[in-house]
Amino acid sequence: MENFSENALKILRARYFKKNADGELTETKPSDLFKRVSKYIAKAEKSEDERKIWEEKFYNSMMSRDFMPNSPTLTGADRGMCLSACFVLPIEDSLEKIFETVKNAALVHKEGGGTGFDFSLIRPQGSFVKKTQGIASGPVSFLKVIDAGTEAVKQGGTRRGANMGVLRVDHPDIKEFITMKDDGKTALNFNISVAITNDFIEAVKNKTTYDLIDPKDNEVVGKMDAAEIIELIVDSAWRTGDPGLIFIDKVNELNPTRMQGPIRATNPCGEQPLHDYESCNLGSINVSNFFSSDKEDMFDWERFTEIIQMGIRFLDDVIDMNKYPLKEIDKIAKSNRRIGLGVMGFADLLIKKGIRYDSDEALEFGRKIVTFLRSEAENTSRGLAKERGSFPNIDQSIYKGKQMRNATVLTIAPTGTISRIAGCSSSIEPVFAFKIISKILDSEIKDFHPLYQKWEKEHGDEEVPDYFVSASEISPDNHIKMQEVFQLSVDSAVSKTINFSNNATREDIANAYMMAFDLGVKGITVYRDGCRATQVLNHMDIGANPEPMGRPDSLPSMTHKVSTGLGRLYITISHFNHKPFEVFCSIGKSGYSTMADAEAIGRLASLALRSGISAEEVVSQLKGIGGSEPTFHNGALIQSIPDAIAQALEKHIGEVITNNQDMNSITCPMCGASLPDEKCPTCPNCAWTKCGGT
Repeated sequence: MENFSENALKILRARYFKKNADGELTETKPSDLFKRVSKYIAKAEKSEDERKIWEEKFYNSMMSRDFMPNSPTLTGADRGMCLSACFVLPIEDSLEKIFETVKNAALVHKEGGGTGFDFSLIRPQGSFVKKTQGIASGPVSFLKVIDAGTEAVKQGGTRRGANMGVLRVDHPDIKEFITMKDDGKTALNFNISVAITNDFIEAVKNKTTYDLIDPKDNEVVGKMDAAEIIELIVDSAWRTGDPGLIFIDKVNELNPTRMQGPIRATNPCGEQPLHDYESCNLGSINVSNFFSSDKEDMFDWERFTEIIQMGIRFLDDVIDMNKYPLKEIDKIAKSNRRIGLGVMGFADLLIKKGIRYDSDEALEFGRKIVTFLRSEAENTSRGLAKERGSFPNIDQSIYKGKQMRNATVLTIAPTGTISRIAGCSSSIEPVFAFKIISKILDSEIKDFHPLYQKWEKEHGDEEVPDYFVSASEISPDNHIKMQEVFQLSVDSAVSKTINFSNNATREDIANAYMMAFDLGVKGITVYRDGCRATQVLNHMDIGANPEPMGRPDSLPSMTHKVSTGLGRLYITISHFNHKPFEVFCSIGKSGYSTMADAEAIGRLASLALRSGISAEEVVSQLKGIGGSEPTFHNGALIQSIPDAIAQALEKHIGEVITNNQDMNSITCPMCGASLPDEKCPTCPNCAWTKCGGT
């Protein structure tokens, strides 16, 4: 419909098209949506003639998928809602102010925005509270309070709120903060990042200690081994992808409005550092659409200029048409007029040009794109300042004595769903995979990359060109180099995932952290493929199926005897090249069905191990699965036969921290304990019974 893909239309119907009070769609095609948005935003223009001119330009840019604003603008325009995506709210060391922030965060989430918080001002756990004569619970406890509040509020009726939690590396509670998400259950509505200082990095490099500072009085209260903390960060990031790092001194050094005080936090994806109560509205240009085989560099620079100028004007108009959820946000948004124009479709553009993403040529072309974008965006903002006036806080910025409409003009956002609508690759990321399954809107969407699909149809069984390179085939170093290229010209920050293969080591991640700091990026987010039980994007196999290795004539093995609720289980684990290679299971004093189940699980685990799947992954799939007869063995809870096998494998490879949640188990609504798998279970912990109704 109107040249939008069926997947794009699914997303538009679910999240963006306007509905009436009965939930029926009153917008049924993309043009309905974009007419509403363009007409509303153009109302910021001064005269009726200008409104008509810019309404048409805004509309055409979205219909042609050259430009898309952030999601809240699409959903909220002309509906009395907030149009900005990014917010930072202050967290001060007072119970009253903390819960005021909880309320304010709920108001932002209700409007569809994401919030960032710096918890570094909260006194550490165990501190004496003079007024109440009590003991402080620390920043992590209050992060969990905001997380619970987020869970209760639907963003615009379509999704849970998103948050960023930040803690300075010199806060006394830094260890608890780093590891809080290792269990896979805590703070599911938060990304977390450690605010890394230059002093800390210096201590890491010199293998020395650094100072811990109590935020209550800014006094040094101890010292910490920098190597121990960086190892803890690396280990948690390797396990779960959290925490990320924010190089907070670099953020403030390059902040155009640093005279207004320090920036301490960012929005949930890290691309937008903001002052307290500040917001920013974003939009992205689909650079893939500007490929032109008969132009210089095979790129239409003239049309790109027009869309940059249009995009800056659109985002500046959004500020005036916005309905902010708090008066404090309204004031600072209009005082700094911070906007963030970015790009998407960059990987698609490289493919069209026949350039491999991890090549010097790609880095050079990325540099040319972003320096041109910065120059034209600033020129447009200066032109708007002559027409409309500079942002009110300009004297508290690097632009003092000059003309500038906006304190910042560029941001490289992740562009999740808007790139799906535009039908292009996201942000500056490489293509994740050329055949994928995406989990969006609580359902699965299968996607075949259109450029790959087109090439496949035209070339059949020919060898695929090397410029069809996916994220997992690109080294972390090359991911970081591309982030650096864009960061050098972006006055806010760059959202970029540094992808690692599942078999990446902790040392690999540590090296990436130091490289990112040395190259001067403002932050880094790493993700090791498969480190979480569920992930948004998943590969569909393009090549041949994996073949299990043949079995040598003899292998060393060890047999474990484990007591389960269904009988004594014998688990034999054999090794090849010092790694688990096969699993054999048998169970005594049990029925044929249970014996068959145990044998089947062992056979499937063996098949996985012999096919190259890591023992850690096998454990993560089996560990914690609940059963009808949980019992204890040598002090450890054995929930089921699969759980027993997982625990036996862990004795050979070390503990595996999983994010798996047993979707078949039942938990007690009173105390959260696991309930037995029965028709009418009774909680073994608090005696709540399902059938009793209590």
